[in-house]
Amino acid sequence: MKTIGLIGGISWKSTAEYYRVLNQLVLERLGGVHSARIVLVSVDFDEIATLQHAGEWDRLGEIMAEAARSLHAAGADFILICANTMHLCLDAVEAATPLPVLHIADPTAKAMARHGMSRAGLLGTGFTMDRPFLADRILAVAGIDCFAPGNDGRADIHRIIFEELVAGRIEPASQARFRGLIEELAADGAQGVILGCTELVLLVEQGVRYPVPLFDTTALHAAAAVEWALA
Repeated sequence: MKTIGLIGGISWKSTAEYYRVLNQLVLERLGGVHSARIVLVSVDFDEIATLQHAGEWDRLGEIMAEAARSLHAAGADFILICANTMHLCLDAVEAATPLPVLHIADPTAKAMARHGMSRAGLLGTGFTMDRPFLADRILAVAGIDCFAPGNDGRADIHRIIFEELVAGRIEPASQARFRGLIEELAADGAQGVILGCTELVLLVEQGVRYPVPLFDTTALHAAAAVEWALA
């Protein structure tokens, strides 16, 4: 089994979900009392969020590169960046070590392609929705066109992520807004909706029927990592 390297803490809530899913899937695949081989470098999300909003992407790249070097030194065989937005620093991470990086968009794109989709809605931080890095990757991998909500919807979901979800708060009003945005994206032609922030799965309500399938990047990323680790 290969050792999975995680750059986490962005935020720790979703990193904990990565850890749970990775171990659960390895157990399901191998049985017994197996668990995943994991090395984790967890950054301080307050520092990351402050630098994001200040536009200090070069400094963020340095932090991600240092985390990648730590994973390499600790024996990781490949790297996952446990956040959609921080894939904006992918080049810095890839340049820091010879280790391959499993891009979060790739398993998401492949999952949507298996559903025969050509158009998908995208929810995430403002950085992820406003910049084309994730949508362009999905288009290149699977030929699927992605689009985000309008300005008000983008502002609302960004606020919910940074003011509530990263602190573990799940507000009913925010769940209702989340449902409404999915309905709007579906009405605009989305055949599925990408949860393009690793915290957004916290808003998904059990028993609620959404108008289109939801694609949780956290779960899909973790599942692909297990395939790499056990290949």
